Amino acid sequence: MSKTTLIVVAVLLILGMYGCNTYNGLVGKDETVNSAWANVQSAYQRRADLIPNLVNTVQGAANFEKGTLTAVIEARSKATGITLKPDQLTPENIQKFQAAQEQLSGTLSRLLVSVEQYPQLKANQNFLDLQAQLEGTENRIKVERDNFNGVVKEYNQSVRTFPASMFAGMFGFQSKGYFEASQAAQTAPTVKF
Repeated sequence: MSKTTLIVVAVLLILGMYGCNTYNGLVGKDETVNSAWANVQSAYQRRADLIPNLVNTVQGAANFEKGTLTAVIEARSKATGITLKPDQLTPENIQKFQAAQEQLSGTLSRLLVSVEQYPQLKANQNFLDLQAQLEGTENRIKVERDNFNGVVKEYNQSVRTFPASMFAGMFGFQSKGYFEASQAAQTAPTVKF
């Protein structure tokens, strides 16, 4: 073999090893994003699982507003009806998912505010326990969304950074979408007493 052939073979081997290493790194980061997304969905599912118990407890209160309960049930149905697979994590799809979850959050807030008019319900230990579990679940959802955005950032940096971006394009790795604040979150709520 000539010296030129050896150099070409050596360069090709180095590029091949770098390509394999880059590919395996991107696969690992993609799986981390998938795992973080599964954790986000799990946190939202926990909230969805608590809602029927909350609704049943609240329904026990005499003369409770049926429209509020119906709105919560319908919002829960819409929120659980939207599922995204890890390969569908585009900004548009995440926005649709988040919009359904925000609708559920809004109806839950209205439910909890209207409970203030029912002292016997506020004294019910089951209701208080469920309310505390929902509050904890909302905190978990926030933590999981933040974690998801962190791993998406790391993944997106890997996919877009040169020279890994060349291999990412060849192997079909594309940037993922982030969870973003809704437009409603941009305006501070007014509190009136």
